[in-house]
Amino acid sequence: MTQMFYRLFRPKQYNLKDEVLSGLTVALALVPEAVAFSIIAGVSPLVGLYTAFIIGLVTSILGGRPGMISGATGAVAVIVVALVINHGIEYLFAAAVLMGLIQIVVGLLKLGKLIRLVPHPVIFGFVNGLAIIIFMSQFSQFKEINASGTLVWISGSKLYVMLGLVLLTMFIIKFLPKLTKAVPSSLTAILVISVIVIFGGVDTKNVGDIASIKGSLPQFHIPMIPFTWETLLIIFPYSAIMAGVGLIESLLSLTLIDEITETRGHGNKECVAQGIGNVATGFFGGMGGCAMLGQSLINVNAGGRSRISSGLAAVTLLLFILFFSEYIEMVPMAALVGLMFMVAIGTFEWASLKVFGKVPKPDMLVMVLVTLITVILHNLALAVLVGVIVSALVYSWENSKRIRARKRVDENGVKHYEMYGPLFFASATTFSEKFDPINDPDEIIIDFRESRVVDHSGIEAINKVTERYDKLGKTVYIRHLTNSSKILLENAKKIINVNYADDDPSYKVVLEKN
Repeated sequence: MTQMFYRLFRPKQYNLKDEVLSGLTVALALVPEAVAFSIIAGVSPLVGLYTAFIIGLVTSILGGRPGMISGATGAVAVIVVALVINHGIEYLFAAAVLMGLIQIVVGLLKLGKLIRLVPHPVIFGFVNGLAIIIFMSQFSQFKEINASGTLVWISGSKLYVMLGLVLLTMFIIKFLPKLTKAVPSSLTAILVISVIVIFGGVDTKNVGDIASIKGSLPQFHIPMIPFTWETLLIIFPYSAIMAGVGLIESLLSLTLIDEITETRGHGNKECVAQGIGNVATGFFGGMGGCAMLGQSLINVNAGGRSRISSGLAAVTLLLFILFFSEYIEMVPMAALVGLMFMVAIGTFEWASLKVFGKVPKPDMLVMVLVTLITVILHNLALAVLVGVIVSALVYSWENSKRIRARKRVDENGVKHYEMYGPLFFASATTFSEKFDPINDPDEIIIDFRESRVVDHSGIEAINKVTERYDKLGKTVYIRHLTNSSKILLENAKKIINVNYADDDPSYKVVLEKN
């Protein structure tokens, strides 16, 4: 066991100092996020903090992407609001357990590779939408409750102080690395702003003004719900959506961190780790979560590359809750807002703005559509799903127009249709329109040397063409099908009858007679 943990956490080529400091930075950034997402979900701030600790620790040990940070997220929080309001927090804990079980099944079935089906414009749209959400979510820190109990924007000196501290934080994070990289610029900025505010007596909002983070160790707790079919029907829809959102955000974050670090994570392993983490959070009073792109970028940019940084971030968060809540609550929100602003700026794919007018219009449409759905609905799963569907429809439409036929009559009076382009559901109608059974000779050859039959619709299209010729007493021959197309036709003998001719690879397709 000792050797296993050593292999998991040994620094390898990574810098231990950077791992430790980046872990501390991430732990500080996790606090306001976990508290805010708990409030969104309508639960105690400790629920979000426990979630960040548990799933963060589990995924740091078992996850498929060393250095990636997981915790309570807004994408999951907005899903469970209705569940908490209508049925109570115990149902939320049960939904988190079921969410984790679904994710474990997805990982064991090795379905994580389906993330490869997400086109690049969809990833651009997802990242840009998430960056905008991170940026806009910080605006709530510029509001306060007035004497009448109404939430209003701060103004006057409070606003100027807040803006000044935020800008100073961003300035330090941006330019300190040009002077030294001995310590993470994000952690330095937080410490500098905290010193200015605490010892300078500056009146500004701090973490403690949002909520207290003091608590005890999370306790094992079986959700107190009736274990009935009706209960399952209540929580399953929420759990399924939570699992889908969590895996999409986690696997896309994994892909992006892979690109940044030029390494390769393991998607299916991450699915299982996320599942185990969510099962654990459900049994220890958590709300369920997933990978956090913003905090993961903070970790990577601060030098975190191994499981040390992500594991330390989770453990440090628990220490904050148990022993150092009084000090963490003194950290000014301006420092954390400035940090998240820089994360949002760094997350946004500015290169995507340069491709407008240089890439196909459908790709630009998909990218903008995914971004808008992400920002407006805060539903990452729906945004990615819509993007994939639209991309698939565009691809099908474009390929449907590629089916062509070169026509010629040989010296024997046989007419040849030399097809090129894929024959599938979208191109089946166009394929059928290429033929002229009434005016064609008694024998025709359809040559698939430059084409292939892709699906059942393609088989049915061939069947309809052969049927039209057969009614006129004419014969159709098929040539040069690919092996995969031959298999499709062989498996469809109940629809059409394939007879191989002596001069293989040509073979005859005729209708079965009753």
